[in-house]
Formats: sequence, structure tokens, C-alpha cells
Amino acid sequence: MSFELPKLKYAFDALEPHIDAKTMEIHHGKHHAGYTKKLNAAIEGTDMDGKNIENILKNLDKSNKAVRNNGGGFYNHSLFWEIMSPDGGGKPEGELASAIDAAYGSFEAFKEEFSKAAAGQFGSGWAWLCVHNGGKVEVCSTPNQDNPLMPEVGCGGAPILGLDVWEHAYYLNYQNKRPEYIDAFFNVIDWKEVSSRYAKAK
Repeated sequence: MSFELPKLKYAFDALEPHIDAKTMEIHHGKHHAGYTKKLNAAIEGTDMDGKNIENILKNLDKSNKAVRNNGGGFYNHSLFWEIMSPDGGGKPEGELASAIDAAYGSFEAFKEEFSKAAAGQFGSGWAWLCVHNGGKVEVCSTPNQDNPLMPEVGCGGAPILGLDVWEHAYYLNYQNKRPEYIDAFFNVIDWKEVSSRYAKAK
């Protein structure tokens, strides 16, 4: 069973002005498509063929760079598109809001911690909000296409929110101003989707 590039649930220009159409088109149609194709090639004929991506990443041999990089790239981007929406922004509500308040004191303090993780990730990588068993949330970052599902990477737990801080994710629009891109991201976060993922993961 081959993995397929997931379709976006909105148009390339739907997240403007926060994320521009050209970046979306290249990011989804070139970068994510490339990870998908290379992941399929890397697992073909192995015992990973036919397994879901979460299973592959949780049991990853991290020395297998082809699966680590391309499996991570496939999973991370699949999550990234889903947790954004043209109707995004605002703040989480309900259980997720309570979990964020319990961990960080307030949404504003969480936003500052998440932004710091994203801005402080040297080179390429991701910032994450993860859920541990019992519902505790934690912010962390990972390099390259690593993610918290992989053994001994990042904060562990289930990632429910991820921000791509590779330059291909923002450079056309923001150039070297990564903090501006991070701030803009909060205007397109689909907190209903993130909350749904929190409920399933906890």
C-alpha cells in the first residue's frame, strides 16, 4: 500500500495574507509530494510496507535516514495542513484550553513558549504541542523532519499542533523574518481541529 499526497481542504490562496498562495502551492505540490514519493520508495519491499505512518514512526530505526526524513516529512506536513483553516485564529476552548492553562498559566504564556520554540529551532525543523497520557500538554521542537512520535525525539506524546519552520515554509513571503511568520501562523490555527486531536490523544 502506497502513501498518497493528501488533498488540501482549502484553496492555495485561502490562508492569505498570512500564508501566500505561491508558498502553499510549492510547499504542498513539490515538497510534500517529494516526501511522499521518496517514503514509498524507501519502504517498498520492507516489513514497513502496508503499515500506517504512525506505526512506522513509533517503531523507527533512526539510522534509516530515508524513512526518518521522508516518513517524518510526510507525517508532519499531513498534520500541518489539517490544523490550519481560513477561519482559524482566536483561542482554544474547553478541555484543551484548560490543559494549556494548567501547563503554562495562560494562553498568552503558551503562545510565547511555542513561539520561542519555533524561533529558537536552529536551522530547519518544527515546533510542536504534544499530549501525554492523562492529558498533560507540552511544547517542544525537533530538527529537520523529526517529530515527537519517533523514539527519543522531542517531548514525546502525540503531536496535535505543529509549525514548519523550514525556510521553504515562509521564505517567499517573510524572507528572514521567521518571528513574523510564527506570529502570522496563530491567525490560521484551526483550534477546533487541534481540540479534536487533543480529545483523541489524551
